[in-house]
Amino acid sequence: MTQSTQDYPGERLGLPREGSGSIGHLGRRVGALFIDYGAAYLISGFFGWDPLAILALFAAIQIVFLPTLQGSPGHRLFGLRLVRLDGAWVGLWRPVIRTALLIVVIPAVIWDADHRGLHDKAAGTVLLRA
Repeated sequence: MTQSTQDYPGERLGLPREGSGSIGHLGRRVGALFIDYGAAYLISGFFGWDPLAILALFAAIQIVFLPTLQGSPGHRLFGLRLVRLDGAWVGLWRPVIRTALLIVVIPAVIWDADHRGLHDKAAGTVLLRA
């Protein structure tokens, strides 16, 4: 029985070790999350700081910007982009699935060896450095 190993996250996906096109690592992902959630939090002030409004705005930011800019504003500020595994456009339904699972939190914190959360695996996407 052969065991497949990889030297770095994304190697088995054919991605480079570092630089453009490599896997977006934890620091960039968390930074992007803070930017996006912070924006939703600030905008929700117009709605009385309602926690559901914050989540709805966060979801709207994700669903609108992922297919249009290949990433949320936070992703783009941190030099990340979201693509399908084959490099194609993510389409319209993948951001909806990915965002719904991201809001649940648990799927986003369970990763594989390529640093892809279950929300990315379910949507068939990968977050790469731009």
